[in-house]
Order: sequence, then structure tokens, then C-alpha cells
Amino acid sequence: MPEIFVHSKEKQALTLENKKLLDSTGWQLLAALQQNARLSLAELGRQVGLSAPAVAERLRRMEEAGIITGYQAQINLKAVGLPILAFIRLQISNRQYPELLQNLETWPEVLECHHLAGTDAFMLRVVAGSVTHLESIINRLAGYGQTTTSIVLSSPVPGNIVSRAAAENVP
Repeated sequence: MPEIFVHSKEKQALTLENKKLLDSTGWQLLAALQQNARLSLAELGRQVGLSAPAVAERLRRMEEAGIITGYQAQINLKAVGLPILAFIRLQISNRQYPELLQNLETWPEVLECHHLAGTDAFMLRVVAGSVTHLESIINRLAGYGQTTTSIVLSSPVPGNIVSRAAAENVP
């Protein structure tokens, strides 16, 4: 049986310390930051009932615990010349995983890559400036295996926040 290559960043379990940080105030902070990561510490404090220094300490502890892994801006893809968003599913053999992943990390069009259970090995979220550009991405991927591409027509739910309700709904 071939060895399965698992490419992942550091995985964090829900530790006792993380549970303490994910109290009602912690989830309120996470919700506020997901909606607007540029809020000042003072404004975050006003929203959750803490002082700015207390918010700073709480955020530092959440970062150290691996709960908060970064802060990002949301980009209008059309405004930067990348009007095509697509999802590409890829079926490949296990022995090709390391080479594929190493190459994908250098492809600027690949926004996300997810390792899947099931028939498809990977799901990629990619951007392209034109259909011809998308075709070239698909052709590069076809060297690794069979692709199935879905072009996004619209995004009626562009991105929900991770919430306490979702975390508590786990069976």
C-alpha cells in the first residue's frame, strides 16, 4: 500500500486553555475580527466590554494558542483583473502529492488547495484573468491527473464567519 503524503500546517487540538479563551467574550472578539480585522483595540473593547489592554492580551493569547492564525484583507478579484473564479477537482496518485503540492505553492493563481476524502484527491480554488488563462491552469494540472472544473457564476453567500454556534453544533 503506498504511503499517503499529508501536507498540513501545525494542527491544534481544542485544549483546556483554548476552551478558556473561547468563552463568550472570546467568540465575540472572533466574530468582530472576522467582520472587520481593522477594528481598533478600543473599539473591540467597547463591543465586548473589555479595556483595550485586556483585548490586546486576549488576542495575543489567542494568537499564541493558534486560534487566530492571521489577519487578511478581502480583495475584489474583478477590480484587480482576475474576473474568473473557479474550483478545480483533481484526481491523482498518492506518489504525485509531494511534487504537486510543491508546485502549487508557487502558482499565484491558486488561492486555496484542499486535500479531500473520496474520488478526488484535491479541490483547488483558483483565479484567472481570462478563459484562456484558466485553460492554461487546467492544462498544467492535467499533467498530474484528471481535472473537473467548475466556474463560479456568482457567490450569494460570499463568506460566513466561524461562530460559536457552529462549534457547539458538533455531534
